[in-house]
Amino acid sequence: MALAAQTLQDEATDVLARLIRFDTVNPPGQERAAIEWLAGYLSDAGLEVELRAAEPARPSLVATLPGDDPAGGPTLGYLSHVDTVLADPADWAHDPWSGELHDGFLWGRGALDMKSQTAAEAVALAALARAGRRPPTGVLKLFCVSDEEAGGRLGAKFLTEEHPELARADYLVNEGGGSVIPYGDRRLYGVCTAEKGTFRFTVTARGRAGHASVPGTGDNALLKLTPAIDALGTGRAAYDLTEASRALLEALGEDAEDLAATLERIRAIEPRFATLVEPTFGVTMVPTRISASEKINVIPSVAALRVDCRVPPGMAGEATMARIREVLGAAADGLEVAFTEQVVGNGSPPASPLMDAIAGWVAEADPGAEAVPTVLPAFTDSRWWRAAFPECVPYGFFPHRHMTLYDTWPLIHSADERIDVRDLGLAAAFFHDLPERLHG
Repeated sequence: MALAAQTLQDEATDVLARLIRFDTVNPPGQERAAIEWLAGYLSDAGLEVELRAAEPARPSLVATLPGDDPAGGPTLGYLSHVDTVLADPADWAHDPWSGELHDGFLWGRGALDMKSQTAAEAVALAALARAGRRPPTGVLKLFCVSDEEAGGRLGAKFLTEEHPELARADYLVNEGGGSVIPYGDRRLYGVCTAEKGTFRFTVTARGRAGHASVPGTGDNALLKLTPAIDALGTGRAAYDLTEASRALLEALGEDAEDLAATLERIRAIEPRFATLVEPTFGVTMVPTRISASEKINVIPSVAALRVDCRVPPGMAGEATMARIREVLGAAADGLEVAFTEQVVGNGSPPASPLMDAIAGWVAEADPGAEAVPTVLPAFTDSRWWRAAFPECVPYGFFPHRHMTLYDTWPLIHSADERIDVRDLGLAAAFFHDLPERLHG
């Protein structure tokens, strides 16, 4: 590793360790201390830094590095969030709030999701600013927001809607992709170009209450949900391919028309990849919660099954409900099915100057590897930028070469979250080099 790259890695490791030690579990979030520390770090490097807050304890940060000709090129934004999900130290091999190094890995909540990206982006901009290096044209911005883990209302949504002059960007790099994907003899780096929507729904059954000691006195609503649970567990909706999922299949050299056969070929090459990619080809419905009687000795008159439903980018409620009815079939007879949440998935064109810049960097950083478009089964704050600025092209990309997608995905929101510090250095180098590639 060249000295400059090693320097980026060492600094990013230190910054990440410091960020992990701030407790930013959301709820309640309380991100101000972490954001203010980051603001000081970036200001000391010579960046212009501004904070904006929907609530005093929940600010978001915007740092700016103008190019030599700011009006002559696009604005490139780096996005991350510093809030995290909770962590129970009893479940971890090392303290999740320590930011400690063990065997080349930095441990802690946020090491992957996503204080690591905050650290890599911040260190890259700080290094550029200290060295007096500016994009030839355009502007480089860093957005570090609060509240992503609870939906982004107080962070990305607030910033893009209430302060569009600060948040505006032409290209944006966020979370959602970048871990290398071993696939047969190929090495793929996924670039998240689209995100699935969320259409959670409830299946409700109604009956008649009674005393549980005499079952025949009531009509048990809970039992009426059994066919629906079975249908959701064994059924599968027809596939609905989108521009992004077709672009991935094209990159793999696979047929988009006979998707069942295509998935079998993918599964034969790498079953782990098939498990992760199949949900991006259509609607998924996973029962996660059920509620009925509040008392153990009362036959429930009402029972409700709650289902987490994710749908392809762009699919709306009517088409989603058709897929739900398709899977439930006769099991839905006599039951009420209603949405409790409707968020349409979002995406950007898979082909763009930003994709070209990322692909060029991947080819040099890992010779023989390929950048391919992917769809995220979940959602990120990219959706707020796409909604506020329709011309903006956000992608998810945070490169990992030493930890594969099969290593990183199971650790996100889980115990023993950690990152190989070599990948932290790799990511910092990417963010350091990207502006010149895109603006040059």
